[in-house]
Amino acid sequence: MEKNNPMTFTMSIVAIIVGVALYKQIDFKTMTVEKPALAALYAVTLLIAVAVLVKNFLKKAEK
Repeated sequence: MEKNNPMTFTMSIVAIIVGVALYKQIDFKTMTVEKPALAALYAVTLLIAVAVLVKNFLKKAEK
């Protein structure tokens, strides 16, 4: 079992939860968000989680 597997699983769960929360914040009729500061925090967190997942995927693909 690899060491990155728990990190990948955790970041996958974080990305799913934060992505759904960000999706719920957006009002698609008016293209606005309910709480802009919270939506920005969600977006940054989602980007970091996805970046970690991509980094782990690329590292695993090199091996």
